[in-house]
Parts: sequence; structure tokens; C-alpha cells
Amino acid sequence: MNRKITIDPVTRVEGHGRVTIHLDEYGQVKDSFFHIVEFRGFERFIQGHPYWEAPVLVQRLCGICPVSHHLAAAKAIDQIVGVDPKDLSPTASKLRRLMHYGQIFQSHALHFFYLASPDLLFGVDAPVEKRNVIAVAIENRGLAIKGITMRKFGQEIIKAVAGKRIHGILAVPGGVHKTLTKEERDYFLDGKNIGNIDTMIEWSQAMVDFMKDYHEKNRKFLDEFAQFPSGHLGMVNDEGGLDLYDGKLRAIDSEGNITLDDISTDLYEEYFSEAVAQWSYMKFPYLKKIGREKGWNRVGPLARTNLCNFITTPLADKARQEFIAFTGQKVNNSTLYSHWARLIEVLHCAEEMKTLLYDPELMGDDLIRKGIPRLKGIGIIEAPRGTLTHHYEVDEKGMITRCNLIVSTTHNNDAMNMAVRWVANNVISRKGTITDSMLNQVEVAIRAYDPCLSCATQAMGKMPLKVELYNHYGELIDEKFKN
Repeated sequence: MNRKITIDPVTRVEGHGRVTIHLDEYGQVKDSFFHIVEFRGFERFIQGHPYWEAPVLVQRLCGICPVSHHLAAAKAIDQIVGVDPKDLSPTASKLRRLMHYGQIFQSHALHFFYLASPDLLFGVDAPVEKRNVIAVAIENRGLAIKGITMRKFGQEIIKAVAGKRIHGILAVPGGVHKTLTKEERDYFLDGKNIGNIDTMIEWSQAMVDFMKDYHEKNRKFLDEFAQFPSGHLGMVNDEGGLDLYDGKLRAIDSEGNITLDDISTDLYEEYFSEAVAQWSYMKFPYLKKIGREKGWNRVGPLARTNLCNFITTPLADKARQEFIAFTGQKVNNSTLYSHWARLIEVLHCAEEMKTLLYDPELMGDDLIRKGIPRLKGIGIIEAPRGTLTHHYEVDEKGMITRCNLIVSTTHNNDAMNMAVRWVANNVISRKGTITDSMLNQVEVAIRAYDPCLSCATQAMGKMPLKVELYNHYGELIDEKFKN
């Protein structure tokens, strides 16, 4: 009897997605798919708008990562007014970086403490009522307080430079529209309201240590769960160090061999293409020279940790070295190690924010630069979830004629499907029966990538979990709901 399992929607991720797993008459997995089920229209309806509106408009893609879209668009629009990243004033560049690090800091804290920690603290077999942040707060109040406070700190950084925590505005063509006052800066140094930056570094280090200890106690499960070979893509600086705001594109294969050798982000079109599938609205990017089948890459914290030569801040670089020594491999391809890598980046962002907060140029008044206008702009940054591309072309009047967006989760599309397939083949098929725990492991695999499906969808209403079971005639024989 052929059967189809449907998980709709996937829970504790940002946005709306659905998983279907198809079994044959022997209960073995025939195929599995991670569907993105709503349509993203931003690339089309932004056409006809003046280019300077792009950084404001595109951040409406998502309430989770608006800063990432705001800054990627801003970098592209800078080029249209003739300003490359190196041409920005020191004040503008550092203010943008401060907001970017604040965004990654708060977004990673949101994912780890609110979304992923129930999987880690209670295990994949935990009852449904414990798979939420409330249960975490009840059983580990100190951890919950740290998570809430760390996220608030990052959000306050964003508010200070952009005016609002969500959908604020800092970047304008060629720079920024405001500077940071001494009073605004000191708010993050005295720690009277939300804890100071030194506390954030201390807590970030503690969470990295917690995760290292967790891996030591659960190594076999973490090593094996959703482990599969893949490419890894991210940005590095001129020395090969991690750079989350600006740099060159590097990709490696599953064994660490270079497949994309530190190319300029302006050349991305020469190296990348995007495939489509009938069962998803989200595309599948891949490296042209390798081809569709093997040219796809993971992006995000695990990929960035794998491919950079070092991290540019001392505590985070030490943590990365310990990560690599623990794994004992040049490249780590185990999905659940993403959480450890994510916390290393939290520590890195805290260190970077401290350096910037003590930098006097952060409060300068040289805010905007101009150059010779162009008709095309490309902005690429490392968003919390991975490499994010914004590409715009304009006419002589400055109206947008083309927009191409490759969001981080799009790069991870193949990886998430591979993770779902791993669970389907190694957990569901082998057991012979289907349990709630098994279905939860499908979601655990997807959640590790912190997918921001909101960047590709806009939906309203309830998000109940619905699981349907069909026989080989396509008849519905069982269903369960979870509101």
C-alpha cells in the first residue's frame, strides 16, 4: 500500500512550508519534498519604483530579517549612485556594520533560545507540550532570561541606529541618514537597562561553552543526524577571514576543496544559476561550472565556519578552533552542528559590537558619499541564515527595471530537502510505524537551517499542523490536527 505523509505547516520556523513523504507498499520511502507553498512577488512588483525606495520596500519581505534586506539593497543602491563599499565614509560603514551585527546577534538568539532549544534540551522524543520556549523558561529560567535579554540587546542596537526595532531606516544611497549620539552609544556601555556589551560577551561565551559540553554528551546522535556531503558557500575578507558584511564569495566542496575561489560579489551572475521545480515556489541556486546535480551549497553559520580561514575576533576564533578540533574533520557536514556554529557567530557579533561602540568614528558627521551613477547595482551580505543577494537594474530615469533576489534560505533549499530525505530514509522507513516523534525529527532537521520562509511568502491566518495519511489509491485514511 503506497502512503503519503504530509506535514503542513512545518512549525517553529519563520514562514510557511509543507513536507510530503511518499512511502511504497513496503513502507519504504520512495521520495520526499520540502515545499514552499506561497508565491513571492517582490521581484516583480518592485519594478517601476525609483531605486532609492528599494532599501525601504524590500525589508517588508520579512519581519524577522528586515535589516538584512535593508542593507543588501542599500549596498546595491550604493553602486547605482557610484559608491562601492570601500568608498563609504568610515562613519557610514561602521554604523551599517553595527546594525548588521546587532541583527545577527538578535536573530541567532531568537532562533537558538526560542526555536531550537526545546529540541536540544528536551530531545526529539519530547512530548508536544514541551516543544516550546515556555517549557524552556519553566525548567531553565536562567537560560530563558539570557535568551530574552540578548535578543533585546540586539534589537535595541537596531533601534538606536535605525529608529525602530523592525522596519527602521538607516541606509540611504551612498551612506546613512543619521549618526549615533554619545548618549545613544553609552546606553549600551553602562548596562543600566539591558545589560552592557561586556555582559553580552560573557553570556555569549557561556552559551558556546554550553553547546560544546552538549556535543560532548550527545556526540553520536549529533554526528549522524542528517549528515550528508554538500558544498558550502559564504563570504570572506581579503585574508580569508570571516566577514559578515562585505567581502568575496568563497565556496568549498564537502572535503574542503575550493569550488569558488574568492570572487568579487559583483560577478555572481557569471558563476551562479537558479533551477526551478514544479513542487515549490522557491528556486534552487547552484554553481554553473559544477552543474545542477552537485553544484548546490549550504549557507549560514555551519558553512561560514567551515570555509573561512579564521574569525576576526579573538574569542570567537578560539571557539572556532575548538569546534574544528572537536569535529576532527576539515569540513563538518552534520546538520545539527549548525547550532554550535551559530553560537560562535553570536560571540563574534558581540565582540564586533564592542569594538564599534568604542570607536569614535561611529559618532562622526561624514555620512554620505557620491560617485558616477550606474545602471546596475549588486549587494551581497551574510545574513543570519546565509548569503543574501540583491541585484537591481535601472533605466536612465532611475526606475527599477529588473530585480533579482537570492535569499539565504533559497541557497539552503537543496540542503533542507536532503535533510528531510535523510530523516525519511533513516528514521521513518526503518521503524515500520509512524510516530509523532518521527515527524518531529523531520522538523528538527529543517529547523537547524533556521529557514526564513517569510522572505519568500506572505500569508495571514492560523498555522495549524495537519498530517494526512493516504493509501495507494490516493484515499485519505487518517488525519491529525495540532492547533
